[in-house]
Amino acid sequence: MASTERQFFVGGNWKMNGTQKSIDDICNFLHGDLDSKTEVVVAPPTIYLSYVQSKLKDTKVGVSAQNCYKVEKGAFTGEISPAMIKDTGCQWVILGHSERRHVFGEPNELIGAKVAHALSAGLNLIPCIGEKLEEREAGKTEDVCFTQLKAIADNVTDWSRVVIAYEPVWAIGTGKTATPDQAQEVHDQIRQWLNKNVSADVAKTTRILYGGSVTASNCRELAQKADVDGFLVGGASLKPDFVQIINATR
Repeated sequence: MASTERQFFVGGNWKMNGTQKSIDDICNFLHGDLDSKTEVVVAPPTIYLSYVQSKLKDTKVGVSAQNCYKVEKGAFTGEISPAMIKDTGCQWVILGHSERRHVFGEPNELIGAKVAHALSAGLNLIPCIGEKLEEREAGKTEDVCFTQLKAIADNVTDWSRVVIAYEPVWAIGTGKTATPDQAQEVHDQIRQWLNKNVSADVAKTTRILYGGSVTASNCRELAQKADVDGFLVGGASLKPDFVQIINATR
């Protein structure tokens, strides 16, 4: 079972999905019976941040941006800054998601710079790491994840505001899920890396989420694992089943 010292955390990454009508439906079920011991954060598309914030203001559900840039303001068409995210009343941002890395070509160095600036601006972070299928099959899971993690860790000034998400790229939106044992194995390796390269306290207290085709049917078994402290959920966070995932440890 995930450590009771680390509060269970469930994030919902809506990606590029949603209309005001569908968001109303999601916010309705987020007003339902959610486990009070689970921290919940949802990440709508940027254009809906303020709308979702207003819809969830009377709940304990936090609202996150899906990405941000590495500076406060400037001539960066299409980007948003941590200051803008905070100005909407939101406190979180996801950084380094595999789609940012592999669809939009964001390198580790840029993600590290974003981590540094977002923390300095006062946001809480959900930085993501994970390997592709060919990397896993080549036995490079640790190399890939630790390289990505080092670029993040080198730029973290306050670990209490960081929740790491391990998202095996081969299990995102594919219907494939790492088995609970596979997830636990990598989560344990990440925690050992933090212990060796950051500190024992950070390794003990930092929450590590699993993301990769998490569903209502597999979430309870995954949540039983000692180093799985929650989930970062994609498509399933758009559906009422998301409540069952939030309540996975109840």
